[in-house]
Amino acid sequence: MAGELRKKALHGLGWTFSHQLGVQLIKFSVSILLARLLTPDMFGIIGIITVVMNLCTVIIQGGLSYSLIRTENPDEEDYSTVFLMNMAVSLVIYAIILAGAPLLAAYFHQPALIGPIRVYGISLVVSALSMVQQTRLTKTMAFKTLMVVALPSLLIGGFVGIICAWYGLGVWSLVWMNLTQTAINTVLLWVRSDWRPSVIFSKAKFLHHLVFGYRLTLSALLFTGYKNLVSVLIGRYFSAAQLGFYTRAQTMKQLPVDSLSEALNKVTFPLFASIQNDDVLLRSAYQKLMKQVLFWVCPVMVFSGVLGEPLFRFLLTEKWLPAVPYFQILCITGIMYPIHAYNLNILNVKGRSDLFFRLEIIKVSVGIVFIFIGLQYGIYGLLVAEVLLDFFAFLVNTHYSGRFIQYTALQQLKDIAPTFALGILSGAGVYLTNYTLSHQHDLLRLLLAGGAGAIVYFGMAHLLRMDAWRDFREVIRSRA
Repeated sequence: MAGELRKKALHGLGWTFSHQLGVQLIKFSVSILLARLLTPDMFGIIGIITVVMNLCTVIIQGGLSYSLIRTENPDEEDYSTVFLMNMAVSLVIYAIILAGAPLLAAYFHQPALIGPIRVYGISLVVSALSMVQQTRLTKTMAFKTLMVVALPSLLIGGFVGIICAWYGLGVWSLVWMNLTQTAINTVLLWVRSDWRPSVIFSKAKFLHHLVFGYRLTLSALLFTGYKNLVSVLIGRYFSAAQLGFYTRAQTMKQLPVDSLSEALNKVTFPLFASIQNDDVLLRSAYQKLMKQVLFWVCPVMVFSGVLGEPLFRFLLTEKWLPAVPYFQILCITGIMYPIHAYNLNILNVKGRSDLFFRLEIIKVSVGIVFIFIGLQYGIYGLLVAEVLLDFFAFLVNTHYSGRFIQYTALQQLKDIAPTFALGILSGAGVYLTNYTLSHQHDLLRLLLAGGAGAIVYFGMAHLLRMDAWRDFREVIRSRA
């Protein structure tokens, strides 16, 4: 059983990581080109739109996708009922966006927001058309198909965005890019999926998924609203350019985090769901995956933070240097993110969406207090509040999820402490090398300082026989 699950997980992880890496590389390349062509204030306006769209997407999904994945043998009634609900909610949400756009523009003091957000909002309805198809492919761990779908849509959408920016369309470049990506992604999901919706709506099925999903929806709304609260406050009380700098720092920080943790998250939820009743096996799988993802995320975040200045200047030009301090602080939160995701997955697979919701209320309540205190000290106060809240969230999440698999917060800290220590040690090597080369070309500094840090990190991991490094080498040997 364990061997079969390991094989399935590794196969899924291989395709999912390829998918996420491809997606993030395309997004990263496109964003670099757009950042060179557009100004920070344009990204600030899109940052406001993104906050609204993230909240709307949570409402449309309604936690129903997670419920479908968790349901052992969903039938046609399950899928069609969820599909019809997604479509109905997406149309209502879009109508609200059309009517409320002027109010949003007035709140953020951005009259130019009205047209772009109305057009951008169409993507919500288009995306709802394929949510069930994507859920079905995720449930069956058909990650190769998801990769084949995602990459062309990103490439074509990115090309459209770059062409629009080149011809001076400004904010609209980002709007048309997103709409193109969403439309192509939806079409390809319909082409690649063998499922088609029926005009079937079961009240019983709807209530079944709603009971599980509504708490997740409320939790996700709280979490998404809280995570985007800093963006909202910057957009409201500071300039669009400053929000653009913050948004760019977040995007840069999320690249390695999403490539690794999102790939693992897509595999772990269906994998954990399949062994939800075996706590020993669940703990073992969770422990290995957490160590593995942190082993890779930690050095990337530490090295990137240390090399923030040459990294931003080389990739984005001088005009984006004010974003560097934001980026360096946010790198700390990037290290913590995977731990949150996997601990919360434990609660989901155990069917404790009620506890999930209560924890979100606790974290958001404390978070709002911290953030409004931080606001008194400007943008840097907000960023420091984000870091402190990430550590608080770690303690809360691990305390409760650890009860289900007998894996306490103290045990988790003990397991990940060597990775953190090694990341800091190798980061010091990166800092010294970068300082020594401070008068050299930025690319040379990135290559030599990053290379020095990698040698220290992986060399020490080998000498110390760290579990994550040993497991990674075993996987490579088994596939050779």
